[in-house]
Amino acid sequence: MAMMASSSSQQQQQNLQSLNPNRGGGGGEEDKGEKIVADRYLKRELLGEGTYGVVFKALDTKTGQTVAIKKIRLGKHKEGVNFTALREIKLLKELKDPNIIELIDAFPHKGNLHLVFEFMETDLEAVIRDRNILLSPADIKSYMQMTLKGLAVCHKKWVLHRDMKPNNLLISADGQLKLGDFGLARIFGSPDRKFTHQVFARWYRAPELLFGSKQYGPGVDVWAAGCIFAELLLRRPFLQGSSDIDQLGKIFAAFGTPKPSQWADMVYLPDYVEYQHVPAPSLRSLFTASDDALDLLSRMFTYDPKARISAQQALEHRYFSSQPLPTIPEKLPRPHRKGDSLNHYPSDFVSQDAPLVLSPSRKMRRVTPHHGAFEGNAHEKAGHARDSRHVGESTGPSGNILMSIDFEALHGSRPPPRPTLNSADRSHLKRKLDLDPDFGYSH
Repeated sequence: MAMMASSSSQQQQQNLQSLNPNRGGGGGEEDKGEKIVADRYLKRELLGEGTYGVVFKALDTKTGQTVAIKKIRLGKHKEGVNFTALREIKLLKELKDPNIIELIDAFPHKGNLHLVFEFMETDLEAVIRDRNILLSPADIKSYMQMTLKGLAVCHKKWVLHRDMKPNNLLISADGQLKLGDFGLARIFGSPDRKFTHQVFARWYRAPELLFGSKQYGPGVDVWAAGCIFAELLLRRPFLQGSSDIDQLGKIFAAFGTPKPSQWADMVYLPDYVEYQHVPAPSLRSLFTASDDALDLLSRMFTYDPKARISAQQALEHRYFSSQPLPTIPEKLPRPHRKGDSLNHYPSDFVSQDAPLVLSPSRKMRRVTPHHGAFEGNAHEKAGHARDSRHVGESTGPSGNILMSIDFEALHGSRPPPRPTLNSADRSHLKRKLDLDPDFGYSH
């Protein structure tokens, strides 16, 4: 067993070195308080820190280019470099496109793995959150066009992104939007291949994933892109479930409970739960947008993943060729730098009741039916009572209440934190990745 682990570690190190054969391990030296990494990159300020490592800004002394370096902590694992990092490197080397983040370099240094990316000034979440920015229909069209272009390239190369959300859509100094963070990306296409359903942040998870499907395709990315489209229109997350059951309830309240004629395979999914039937409200009661925009949105939110529009088909939709044409990236509005603005999402919308769960989940001992928009939210009724004045202001032409939550009434001035994969999900996902026998480097 030890020999196998040693062989695996050596093979992974060889794969890593082959990513950049001209680079050695790289010595480091100190220079006026700033560290030279691998004899090339001058580290600057810290940009962010996560579970698996840190991201910092740096200067490429060879080219003079500002870059972002993602340092992945490898720890003391005998297996060497984890498959997740190697998969991200492998996929990004194959995905070369103006709307996909560029991986410039990859190298080991002092026991850590360093990924060097082009530096991006901001992300789409910062644009949406900045209330000083007025997004015109042409601006929204431009952001969606660039998002779908990046996705279409991924899907053409048989890659699922599986973590589409606004803060993974990065924006460069010239306004170009690029897909980033391919840590959960996977190759798809094998007919019997099974994946984990614990991918995407919950608010962007397609209904087939929420019902536990382990066989899925690019439709999951398109659904998430539809959620981002809705978020650009509303300037807040569209469907904010507090659990998978609640997330499905939010989806069904927005688009109606799916009928067998709409999605015949739904009842055969592993975690299928029957919901109380509710009719589909008009999309015009939820969004203020053109007919073309609403038609594209409805196609991206099609329940049956087999019938859902593809990213390439979405790019060919009349929405992108009709007036107004998409804003050119250089003219798109710029947000304040992160930390400069204290403005958050507007709070002039309230939540809509979700349909009841009628049958118990197969993997849950008990499901408590509820009429409220939150499970176990003790402040819900008080929040609605205090801000009942917003209800009349936030209804659409047909009187339907919009889906987004009144953040200020329920949580003060700040919105609740965006959901991410929880620790249990991460552990399960890590086991799946580390034990995946089909992962390879040759294809």
